[in-house]
Amino acid sequence: MNSRRNFIKTTVTAAAGAAMFSSAKSYARVLGANDIINFAIVGCGGRAHGLAKSIGFVDKANITYICDVDGKRLNSFSKHCKELKFNPKLEKDFREVFQKTDVDVVVIATPEHYHAPMAIWAMQAGKHVYVEKPCSHNPYETELLIAVQKKTGKLCQMGNQQRSSKTSAMAINEIGEGIIGDPYMAKAFYARARQPIGVGKKVPAPEHLDWDLWQGPAPREPYRDNVHPYNWHWFRTWGTGEIHNNGTHEIDIARWALGVDYPTRVVSNGGRLAHSGDDWEWFDTQIASYNFEGNKQITWEGYSAQAFNPGGGRGTVIYGSKGVIQLDRGKYVLMDLKGKKLKTEWEGKHKAATDTNDSIGFDMLTVNHMRNLAAAVVKGEKLNAPIYDGGISTQLCHLGNIAQDVKVSIDVDPKTGRVLKNKDAQKMWKREYEKGWEPKL
Repeated sequence: MNSRRNFIKTTVTAAAGAAMFSSAKSYARVLGANDIINFAIVGCGGRAHGLAKSIGFVDKANITYICDVDGKRLNSFSKHCKELKFNPKLEKDFREVFQKTDVDVVVIATPEHYHAPMAIWAMQAGKHVYVEKPCSHNPYETELLIAVQKKTGKLCQMGNQQRSSKTSAMAINEIGEGIIGDPYMAKAFYARARQPIGVGKKVPAPEHLDWDLWQGPAPREPYRDNVHPYNWHWFRTWGTGEIHNNGTHEIDIARWALGVDYPTRVVSNGGRLAHSGDDWEWFDTQIASYNFEGNKQITWEGYSAQAFNPGGGRGTVIYGSKGVIQLDRGKYVLMDLKGKKLKTEWEGKHKAATDTNDSIGFDMLTVNHMRNLAAAVVKGEKLNAPIYDGGISTQLCHLGNIAQDVKVSIDVDPKTGRVLKNKDAQKMWKREYEKGWEPKL
């Protein structure tokens, strides 16, 4: 553990704060200097492995509970935690975990239909929260989540970990100083060659999986053999598509760079274009455009069926009147208007600093992000991705999907993010919940 912490200290610098960051001093439960922060991780898939490893680099941190409705995943994750020198207790039902007194922070790495409800219930139980992106399954949940955070005063950080990147923070600061003139447009993009998921067969759920508890707040459906553990991303009942799965990260950086919040107009084109005939319900190709006050624009390009993109597999390009910046998790590249590279700043000398291509999603950005949350809990440090700000980026993704579904451009109130003058789009603001499972303020 000490060797890993020393590695972090010598290779990673904490990201600079941004003007939008919220202060934690007013509502954090500040622990004593000698207190240990106790984490509980709910959802024990691949991302949880990376999050647990990141907690291992946080001073005075412990994982006291892990929780999953899939017994096999729970047991496998327990072994991973023990390799990290943690010895957490195992629980199947998250509601039991939220009642434990030896839990300070709940880390939510479940399927997306659980993100907001679980974060809400955790804060209402007196816990701080780290919730993976996107923070909600629908726009209504985002608004409710922010309202509950304000009411409870608990900390809630979204897992858009590039907000804790030193090179991205450097770029944002330099954009503010005029390094590329007036920034007016950003392109966020992601490309991945995902294969069709086939047509699922309705079969009994495996004995090691509590299918009813897995569904939780979602309306009940029969178990199909192509949903769990990953393909739920592409079903509307549980997932939110690629614009949320990866676009949340890149759109968030684009919004940060341009200094914008909610748009005034959204239009989206695409569909299930590359493949057909399988159960995939979201889009494998999507081009969404957002117009903002101040004559600024963000474009999202999402490709789920092919991995080629001229700018690389993922990233954000920011266009200014005097230059261009390209950002990804590994570097910051400054170019002139003709594309000539003027400078490159790297996130770290080691590949592990930003490599998220492994199966557990571990990188030093996640370490920085988790350390930032811990410092907010202990010392009142400002959060790099407070939920009210992460929620805005999440809402932009929801608006992109809504615009795609209604097949017309939608007007948006730039103060609230609410859809204007489109009843079909407004009907998509909230989902139906299983009886007894709807989160409340």
